Amino acid sequence: MLARLAARYMGGNQIAMVIGKTIHLHGTSREDFLRHKWWVRHEICHVMQYRELGFFPFLWQYIWECIRVGYYANRFEVEARAAERDAAIMERVIIL
Repeated sequence: MLARLAARYMGGNQIAMVIGKTIHLHGTSREDFLRHKWWVRHEICHVMQYRELGFFPFLWQYIWECIRVGYYANRFEVEARAAERDAAIMERVIIL
Protein backbone atom coordinates (compact mmCIF):
# COMPACT_ATOMS: atom_id res chain seq x y z
CA MET A 1 0.00 0.00 0.00
CA LEU A 2 2.68 2.53 1.00
CA ALA A 3 4.90 1.49 -1.90
CA ARG A 4 1.98 1.99 -4.29
CA LEU A 5 1.45 5.52 -2.95
CA ALA A 6 5.17 6.21 -3.25
CA ALA A 7 5.15 4.94 -6.85
CA ARG A 8 2.28 7.28 -7.67
CA TYR A 9 4.09 10.21 -6.01
CA MET A 10 7.37 9.41 -7.78
CA GLY A 11 5.61 8.87 -11.11
CA GLY A 12 6.97 5.35 -11.57
CA ASN A 13 5.56 1.92 -12.19
CA GLN A 14 8.06 -0.05 -10.11
CA ILE A 15 9.25 0.92 -6.68
CA ALA A 16 10.93 -0.50 -3.63
CA MET A 17 10.55 1.35 -0.37
CA VAL A 18 11.97 0.62 3.05
CA ILE A 19 10.01 1.04 6.26
CA GLY A 20 12.14 -0.02 9.20
CA LYS A 21 13.69 -3.36 8.28
CA THR A 22 11.18 -4.34 5.59
CA ILE A 23 11.50 -3.64 1.87
CA HIS A 24 8.06 -3.06 0.34
CA LEU A 25 7.62 -3.61 -3.40
CA HIS A 26 5.13 -2.29 -5.90
CA GLY A 27 4.95 -3.17 -9.59
CA THR A 28 7.67 -5.80 -9.36
CA SER A 29 7.96 -9.30 -8.01
CA ARG A 30 10.30 -10.38 -5.25
CA GLU A 31 12.19 -12.50 -7.80
CA ASP A 32 12.60 -9.61 -10.23
CA PHE A 33 13.72 -7.28 -7.44
CA LEU A 34 16.32 -9.79 -6.22
CA ARG A 35 17.70 -10.19 -9.78
CA HIS A 36 18.71 -6.52 -9.79
CA LYS A 37 21.65 -6.56 -7.37
CA TRP A 38 22.15 -2.78 -7.56
CA TRP A 39 18.52 -2.25 -6.51
CA VAL A 40 18.81 -4.69 -3.61
CA ARG A 41 22.00 -2.98 -2.42
CA HIS A 42 20.31 0.42 -2.60
CA GLU A 43 17.41 -0.72 -0.42
CA ILE A 44 19.68 -2.64 1.97
CA CYS A 45 21.52 0.64 2.55
CA HIS A 46 18.23 2.22 3.62
CA VAL A 47 17.58 -0.69 6.01
CA MET A 48 21.00 -0.02 7.53
CA GLN A 49 20.25 3.71 7.80
CA TYR A 50 17.08 2.93 9.74
CA ARG A 51 19.03 0.58 11.99
CA GLU A 52 21.75 3.15 12.64
CA LEU A 53 19.49 6.13 13.38
CA GLY A 54 16.33 4.49 14.69
CA PHE A 55 12.90 4.40 13.10
CA PHE A 56 11.52 7.87 13.83
CA PRO A 57 14.83 9.76 13.73
CA PHE A 58 15.54 8.29 10.28
CA LEU A 59 12.07 9.18 8.97
CA TRP A 60 12.32 12.71 10.30
CA GLN A 61 15.81 13.29 8.90
CA TYR A 62 14.92 11.71 5.55
CA ILE A 63 11.83 13.89 5.14
CA TRP A 64 13.74 16.98 6.27
CA GLU A 65 16.49 16.25 3.73
CA CYS A 66 13.88 15.94 0.95
CA ILE A 67 12.34 19.26 1.94
CA ARG A 68 15.71 20.98 2.28
CA VAL A 69 17.60 19.70 -0.78
CA GLY A 70 15.15 17.53 -2.73
CA TYR A 71 14.94 13.79 -3.25
CA TYR A 72 17.95 13.36 -5.52
CA ALA A 73 20.37 15.38 -3.36
CA ASN A 74 19.04 13.87 -0.12
CA ARG A 75 22.13 12.53 1.70
CA PHE A 76 20.40 9.23 2.40
CA GLU A 77 19.70 8.73 -1.31
CA VAL A 78 23.24 9.77 -2.23
CA GLU A 79 24.60 7.14 0.18
CA ALA A 80 22.17 4.50 -1.13
CA ARG A 81 23.17 5.19 -4.74
CA ALA A 82 26.83 4.76 -3.77
CA ALA A 83 25.93 1.45 -2.09
CA GLU A 84 24.55 0.15 -5.39
CA ARG A 85 28.16 -0.59 -6.42
CA ASP A 86 29.24 -2.05 -3.05
CA ALA A 87 28.90 -5.84 -3.14
CA ALA A 88 30.20 -6.06 0.45
CA ILE A 89 26.99 -4.49 1.77
CA MET A 90 25.25 -7.84 1.17
CA GLU A 91 27.51 -9.56 3.73
CA ARG A 92 25.82 -7.58 6.50
CA VAL A 93 22.25 -8.83 5.94
CA ILE A 94 20.15 -11.96 5.66
CA ILE A 95 17.43 -11.99 3.02
CA LEU A 96 14.45 -14.12 3.99
